[in-house]
Amino acid sequence: MTTQPLEWTPPKTAKIYYLQPLTRNQIEQFLLSRTPRLPQDAKLQGGDYEKACETYLGEALNPQQSKEELAANLRILSNPMDLTVVSLMMAQGNQPNLFNLQEQQYNLMAAEYQHEWKHEFPLKKFSAAVYDLRLNDQQALSVDDFHQELLSMEDDKYKMVVSRQWLDNSSEAKKEWYFRHDKIMEFFLVQNFLGYGDEAESRLINHMGDPRFRGVYFLLGTLLPLDAAKELREKLIQYAADTKDHTVSDTFVQLLRIR
Repeated sequence: MTTQPLEWTPPKTAKIYYLQPLTRNQIEQFLLSRTPRLPQDAKLQGGDYEKACETYLGEALNPQQSKEELAANLRILSNPMDLTVVSLMMAQGNQPNLFNLQEQQYNLMAAEYQHEWKHEFPLKKFSAAVYDLRLNDQQALSVDDFHQELLSMEDDKYKMVVSRQWLDNSSEAKKEWYFRHDKIMEFFLVQNFLGYGDEAESRLINHMGDPRFRGVYFLLGTLLPLDAAKELREKLIQYAADTKDHTVSDTFVQLLRIR
């Protein structure tokens, strides 16, 4: 069972189930269920956190907004991963931006990183390492090169990475870090596609049919300047016409339409 878009023609006898978005009540229940898991130093606790959730949902799911925007907000808030990020941000007194959640989460983490370690988060270097990781189908992040970065990203306020510990055959303690979700990895992957250099342009073309980078194109639909996003849209439409693979182009068109 998967929620990833797939090009697949089901057998005629197959029974098809459609995963429905959460209702507003279910979304609110999920946010409130995060209360025991919030960081101990969260700015908003108990009733203050519950009130913040109610106020935020009243704005995000306001029926007076356009149908497209309401549907987009509902789709994002129906994802438990995104809802968890929303919960963590509100608990710290921040107003989540649903269309830039991962970037907003990164900026909050990077600001605290700079305060703690007295230098900027090495976004370009870290993102390049994540790109190489993806190309080689590897999961574990390099602790030797990015120990400070991983510690900041693992903080309870952000939970961008998780660590796993075990004993090897020699009973020596081992520890590895992994992204908590592909959406978080994709924020760092997309940094390698932004810009106007030949390298970024080459990646935009070469990875159109690579399922490992599908989510990157969806991010580009919201992060690229509008003219550049429209140009990419046309390239994706042409690719879909040539290959009959619409898994990226259709969603990209829908995301750009909201903008």
